[in-house]
Amino acid sequence: MPGPRLSSLLRKEVRQRAGRRCGYCQTPEWLIGMEHDIDHIVPRAHGGENTIDNLCLACSSCNGFKHAKTYGIDRESGEAVKLFHPRKQDWNEHFVWGETGTRVLGTTPFGRATIESLQVNHPLIVIARSIWIEFGYHPPRIAS
Repeated sequence: MPGPRLSSLLRKEVRQRAGRRCGYCQTPEWLIGMEHDIDHIVPRAHGGENTIDNLCLACSSCNGFKHAKTYGIDRESGEAVKLFHPRKQDWNEHFVWGETGTRVLGTTPFGRATIESLQVNHPLIVIARSIWIEFGYHPPRIAS
């Protein structure tokens, strides 16, 4: 469902506000060597708009697995819950880095459902994170 293109000014604002890192997994653009996607948190297919409050930066992996999803399953409760909303929720309240720093752990139903739905701990990204850790580039410091 193509719609109006996002202005370059709006794209720039989304990138700056995000600190040029994915709103879901926190991977910085510079670390993977490519720009992240602009994600509609509430997808346009579900009525989401091209507004600053509905846009976040998302790495191609998170954005690709998210697609038009707005809900996921919290494996702990078995309930369908809304996915983490990077503009309305604080990352530190829903996620933590695991002991080795290679895996994101969900501390709330929102966090757990998001990790599962977006495959935030896909085996390939876990391997990449372990390499980044060896060079001192990971895990990122997450500001509240």
